[in-house]
Amino acid sequence: MALLTASIMVPIETSSASGGVNHDRLGDILPKRKLGKTGENVTMLGLGGYHIGWTTENDARETIEAALEGGIRFFDTAESYGPHTSEERYGKYLVPKYRDLIFLMTKTYSTDGKTAREHLEGSLRRLNADYLDLWQIHSVQTPEDVDGRFTNGVVDVVIEAKKSGKVKHIGFTGHQNPKAHLRMLERLQENDVLETVQMPVNPVDAAFDESFVREVIPVALKRNYGVLAMKTLADGRFFAEKHQLDDKVWETENPVVPGKLKTADVFNWVWSLPVSVLITGAENKDFITEKIKYARSFVQMPETERQKIVSSLTGIAAEKKVEYYKQA
Repeated sequence: MALLTASIMVPIETSSASGGVNHDRLGDILPKRKLGKTGENVTMLGLGGYHIGWTTENDARETIEAALEGGIRFFDTAESYGPHTSEERYGKYLVPKYRDLIFLMTKTYSTDGKTAREHLEGSLRRLNADYLDLWQIHSVQTPEDVDGRFTNGVVDVVIEAKKSGKVKHIGFTGHQNPKAHLRMLERLQENDVLETVQMPVNPVDAAFDESFVREVIPVALKRNYGVLAMKTLADGRFFAEKHQLDDKVWETENPVVPGKLKTADVFNWVWSLPVSVLITGAENKDFITEKIKYARSFVQMPETERQKIVSSLTGIAAEKKVEYYKQA
């Protein structure tokens, strides 16, 4: 898979003229990657919307502004974040001024078609947007859950939304079980209308018995899906303590998965795979600014080094404490 990474990276323009691939009216944009069969190019780092929904109003605004200033143009959220608060804050501080510059994605947690339609209309209203760049079926959990979303019309509504023009691209997400993702891909084989797939991507996952990296990414790439990486730091569990808003600020050079590797190593590990965008949470501007530095300094990690890291984490993965959100 690592050999495919170079094929999805968009060449950097040498010209600094405004309006080029790597520049717009706000300044330099982070390096971009191809988003599978969508035909879109997206920044290799995206801002996750979950933290935007629970942090303070001021921190949310400052984080959005710092992301834009640092060159991020991919923005993730979901109607369930807050709930609704994340979308409302994007609709207040992001979309009105910068809609022409950004790739905007939200998600529906619905398990029936009627609710999915309601979620879409609500999301567009809260986001202050006429259309979405990407709308995803959110958090598929088991093969049975996937089957239910087909039976109850969720997938039909998502397809319908794209045909209507309210949504440009469609996909699905999940963090619990790779078997759910594989079931979705199996069900879509004859009518492969979805275009993106979002999942946990980190070196502990690759050492886990149920691995999204090993089991799902190869199938998705064969079908030319855009791969969206999330939970790169396992929802904060890579640290000795899960830091909250009022807790001390974590030092990015401190070891994560203590004694094994550093935060920068984890980000480089993920970006060395053919993921289109690494979506990261940040509840204040300092956190997102630090992660932007990783994107600016990314260097492809050799396969031997990647495998060495995975091997060193086998025991930790077996304890099933870091990736607490998984289920067999």
